[in-house]
Amino acid sequence: MSRPDEDEAESIELAKQGDQQAFRTLVERYQRRVIGVALAMVHNPDDAMELAQETFVRAYENLPRFESRSSFSTWLYRIAANLSIDFRRRQGRQITLHGEEAESELGRMPAPQGDAFRASSRNELRERINKALEQLTPEHRVAILLREIEGLSYDEISETLRIPKGTVMSRLHYARDRLRALLKDLEKEQGS
Repeated sequence: MSRPDEDEAESIELAKQGDQQAFRTLVERYQRRVIGVALAMVHNPDDAMELAQETFVRAYENLPRFESRSSFSTWLYRIAANLSIDFRRRQGRQITLHGEEAESELGRMPAPQGDAFRASSRNELRERINKALEQLTPEHRVAILLREIEGLSYDEISETLRIPKGTVMSRLHYARDRLRALLKDLEKEQGS
């Protein structure tokens, strides 16, 4: 598992001692990604913002118990995921993830400078990837989000989702195969 860098470790220790500015630094560092995880699970930007706020409140309250056995980001993602699941249960809805509306790097690919054709092609590519992501099951979509977008290790995903590492590997394998099949025409176009 990844260890926090020195600045993050210092911020965590200071925040544990009640330093609000240190905790604010951690919030600023992870806020966008925590919102993205919540948005991917609840599919509503307002609810995702509220869940992200609640995630940081819970993190602050429980920070003295954080032991750095996992990364701080993994710990935050687990809190966000659990709160999102609870929220969905209270709403009486089935948990669904929508890649196109998830706050992610896929939705933030920068447009090339000065070339309208390439920018249009990039937007089309992003839309096609998002549509393919929507066709994955929620379990497979969240695994891909955490691995490919957030960069979590298999162990961190296992810990975040509270599933065995083998299940993480299986879900990622299936999700990649499914995406490859859904996007096979893109590979042909890229080769042309």
